[in-house]
Amino acid sequence: MLEYEVLDACLKLLRDMFMLKPGETIAITTDTMSNEEIVEATAQAAVILGAKPLIFKIAAPEGAKAGDKDMPMKALIDGIKACDAWVEFNYKLIFYSTVYDKITEDPKNRPRYMNQNGVHPELLVRNIGKVDNILLNRFIQGFSDYCEAGRHMRFTTPAGTDLECDNEPGRDYVTADGFVYENDIKMFPGQISWSPNFESVNGVLVVDGTLSPPIGALQSPVKFTIEKGYIKKIEGGRDADNFRQWLESFDDPNMFLMAHSGLGFGPMAQLNGDIVEDERVWGCTEWGIGNVGPQLVSEMETGIAAASHSDGICLNCSLWIDGVQVLDEGKVVGPTEEFVELARQLGH
Repeated sequence: MLEYEVLDACLKLLRDMFMLKPGETIAITTDTMSNEEIVEATAQAAVILGAKPLIFKIAAPEGAKAGDKDMPMKALIDGIKACDAWVEFNYKLIFYSTVYDKITEDPKNRPRYMNQNGVHPELLVRNIGKVDNILLNRFIQGFSDYCEAGRHMRFTTPAGTDLECDNEPGRDYVTADGFVYENDIKMFPGQISWSPNFESVNGVLVVDGTLSPPIGALQSPVKFTIEKGYIKKIEGGRDADNFRQWLESFDDPNMFLMAHSGLGFGPMAQLNGDIVEDERVWGCTEWGIGNVGPQLVSEMETGIAAASHSDGICLNCSLWIDGVQVLDEGKVVGPTEEFVELARQLGH
């Protein structure tokens, strides 16, 4: 299914986004729950480009640090670190695991990396194959720079979110702009991520899209009361009860930490219960809970370890940066007409 389009998207991924050169080695990681069609097409694309693919397939672990016990850690660390580039297609995360931390710990000596957890053919073709990455790069980098230069943020949504936080000086934004340069760590294109000052995160967060893991698409909204960066109360229906029990099952207070925030700007992204695509739905906000990876804090920090990680999606976000409104229920309204026009050209 979509075999021609998938190969074309994989060529675009490696040639235009990774800028993979002849003779370079690319690690392709996968597990027994991953989409094999994409893995094989990526390896084929590497060979077409004169590069050398190396596929690492493992039994699906629990994911993140909870999966450390299931992974052949030394073999993965040593093998992937020896490669020039790394694309992760694992359905269950190596990302946020100890394996990932060890591979990426030296910011000046690591394979350039893109996270593609759980990607399937339709998602890949829609969000990479059919997107103008150069135009997206212009918009998302500029918007990210404006957010990063600000100090105070306020988020609201029609579902009831009303949350405020501050940027933490020295913490860089992680912008999934579609290009992976030397030593880069990049997420799937179409998202801006950052970790705010944790104690500054206060208010009400209503997740009305996806909460994954462990739920996926929500049947009803889940309301979180946040105080100084930690979840103090979880309210709602069955989904809220299930999520509360999941967090409590780890017996780890850091699982209640608001780890990071994000803005979705995927021009073709659709809400379908798949967190990889859902957190890129245009105009959404994404809130990470639990483990804080070192790529989201400054070089003077090491991240905050937690047993696992979850992401919640809030739809149709309004956003103010230092009092200036830049999003109105998901529509770009600032900070300048240039951003509004770029969004229009991207279909929004």
